[in-house]
Amino acid sequence: MNALSPLAMVAGRVLISFMFIMSGLQKIGGLEGTQGYMEMMGVPGILIYPTILVEVLGGLAVLIGYQARIGALLLAGFSILSGVIFHFDPADQMQMISMFKNFAIAGGFLFIVAMGPGKLSIDGRKG
Repeated sequence: MNALSPLAMVAGRVLISFMFIMSGLQKIGGLEGTQGYMEMMGVPGILIYPTILVEVLGGLAVLIGYQARIGALLLAGFSILSGVIFHFDPADQMQMISMFKNFAIAGGFLFIVAMGPGKLSIDGRKG
């Protein structure tokens, strides 16, 4: 099983980072619409810019395994915060499920914080 661990770490990093990279890039193309949605939810629209940076740069850090623990920690916090802000609605079961999915994603990122990105990463090659 240990022989599969490095490949599982890469696959895990790809799967967990891809949606954040894509989401951040899509926000660039739909900047005004996303800002409007954020403002409708009580979040200042100006926060779209740090949101894009965290999603894209944090996602890339996790994907390639460079400063992956920092990227994973930022994305874990982002996942919890965005889950609570955008999905916490005890009267709506689907929104609560979405919030708990965000929490589960944060848990995956916390595994990267704890264990590192693995041998098949830039950080892993440094030792």
